[in-house]
Amino acid sequence: MNINFFIGYDAKEDIAYRVCKYSLLKRASIEVNVTSLKLDELISKNLYTRMVDPLASTQFTYSRFLVPKLMNYKGWAVFCDCDFLWLEDISKLFSLKDDNFAVMCCKHDYKPLNDLKMDGKKQLHYPRKNWSSLVLWNCSHPSNLKLDLNMVNSETGKFLHRFGWLNDNEIGSLSIEWNWLVNWYKEPKNGKPKALHFTEGGPWFSNHSNTDYADLWFKEKNEMLC
Repeated sequence: MNINFFIGYDAKEDIAYRVCKYSLLKRASIEVNVTSLKLDELISKNLYTRMVDPLASTQFTYSRFLVPKLMNYKGWAVFCDCDFLWLEDISKLFSLKDDNFAVMCCKHDYKPLNDLKMDGKKQLHYPRKNWSSLVLWNCSHPSNLKLDLNMVNSETGKFLHRFGWLNDNEIGSLSIEWNWLVNWYKEPKNGKPKALHFTEGGPWFSNHSNTDYADLWFKEKNEMLC
């Protein structure tokens, strides 16, 4: 068995992507096929045709919803943002997949306190924020057939990030430990992280170098570069 894993890619956070991938593969007990969702490649293949959205905070704001298409609507896959640091074996997350659901995610009740994102862009507040930052995709689920190229390239961010093509009972729950929102969740009150998500700004940004768990990220980066 192997795992198909997609990581959002943004050129301005290349180091975050590389550390995310390194931490993922380092702890994996089974083979993981990693694909970076690079926008220029998706555009060249006519998979991504959206106009530039000034409100999009990353280059993978919308491309994550291409995963079922990229999987030919078959099997299971995982997506995560590039600003993750994996602390646990991905096979343990993958073992939680449940064919009753079209997607599985951490159902955060996240209301960011800052008005600006890590790179100075406006922080948007909306229900189900960060649910789509880590997704276990059941690409074979009939409801995901609705998520075709037309929908991905034309629907609003509001619709896509809330999984608007699905009924609520088709969205399964994962423990927040798998998508630990750094500076939002605290140990031991909320549990213990299995994957850190630097959603408010990671240590690769100078103004976030002292954020929670920054020491773990720098340790992983230094180990990767050795």
